[in-house]
Amino acid sequence: MKISIIGTGNVATVLAKLLYSKQHLIHQVYGRNIDAAKVLANEVNSVATDNLQELSDDCDVIIIAVSDKSIAAICNEIKVTNAIVLHTAGSVSIQVLEQCSLNYGVLYPIQSLRKSMDIATPIPFLVDGNNDIVKSKIEILATSISNKVEFGNDDKRLKLHTAAVFACNFVNYMYLQSANFCEANEIDFSLLQALIEETATRLRTHHPKEVFTGPAVRKDIATIEKHLQQLTSNPTAKALYKQLSEMIISQ
Repeated sequence: MKISIIGTGNVATVLAKLLYSKQHLIHQVYGRNIDAAKVLANEVNSVATDNLQELSDDCDVIIIAVSDKSIAAICNEIKVTNAIVLHTAGSVSIQVLEQCSLNYGVLYPIQSLRKSMDIATPIPFLVDGNNDIVKSKIEILATSISNKVEFGNDDKRLKLHTAAVFACNFVNYMYLQSANFCEANEIDFSLLQALIEETATRLRTHHPKEVFTGPAVRKDIATIEKHLQQLTSNPTAKALYKQLSEMIISQ
């Protein structure tokens, strides 16, 4: 397909490189910063612009890959008649796109994307479109770059986005608490890397409720009390440990 990209950040960069690697033609790359747009455009053999009015309608798809709060502003500035316009957000309604195109939809990557990441990293997608023809075209596009594509309306995407915060950001906050505790006690946090990876690997074949280990799931109150004593100097971490242990015990 012939595709234009609006954005030069993490999502825009990964999608542009991934699509280009699958033989899609990247027609134009728009960025507010022309230098950033040129960098990405050069990587995918495209043309850079910092003027939305120069965005050509002569393509199959225009992907708006910007921050959630910027999507509406972009939509206010473009109007196309031929291309399908997509956004990539989990928590923004598909309806924000209806003012800029007759054909529109969503290409939501369920992955934490970074410019430097390996584009071979698996990226599942939830897709949607405003009519069946658009849905079919978006599905074709998504399956060309991913082996896991599902349809998801606004409600499903928002629910999945909520679940992703628990599975990614909140879990990472726990890693931060562990890393801070290790640092304060002169322990090498990397000693826990294998444990972290093994737990994640088990989730490929087991439900999370089957992967618990440690004193709370065993209702080992004596060990829990010893751990709480270790956290006396950090009241926030101590309270968090106590609350989470109680929640696991009560399951």
